Amino acid sequence: MIKKTVIVNDKMQKNYRYTLTEPVGRNFNIEFKPELTPKQMLKMGVFGGKYMTDCGEEFPDDWYKNAKLSPEEHNPKLNYFGVKASKPLSYWLKKGWIYYQDPRGWFQWYCRYYMGRRLTLEDARQIARWKAMSRHIAQVKKNCKKGGIDCRPKQRQAVLHWAYDSRKI
Repeated sequence: MIKKTVIVNDKMQKNYRYTLTEPVGRNFNIEFKPELTPKQMLKMGVFGGKYMTDCGEEFPDDWYKNAKLSPEEHNPKLNYFGVKASKPLSYWLKKGWIYYQDPRGWFQWYCRYYMGRRLTLEDARQIARWKAMSRHIAQVKKNCKKGGIDCRPKQRQAVLHWAYDSRKI
């Protein structure tokens, strides 16, 4: 694979550069097995449609073709489960969960990882956070009938934000 450098110029980053070293959607860490691609997540409805609406130049056009987006404001009705299930960026910043290279958080990291960027330490940190969502999956399984998507919609939406297909739980 030929390495490719991506230059980002959006509302949150100017002249940020990173290198794609792996093929798109391949060669993931063996512990990281997302059930949904970024494109699928955007189409289903995540983050109230507000997430990364100004990043069209960084990611493939087809990710945005059927995406549920709201460039003006967060709109929970666009989420798959129609509920608000995320904290504001300010909350994540206070917790110290935002890595400076991915100022929008986990989903931005995942999109870049999916495209082929690898950052050894940050990848390990984000994959550990992704795995920690298993506690929410366990709660849905414990309290809901399989496929009962009306049960715990906020928790299901939160799980969906982490690339788990919560419709199948």
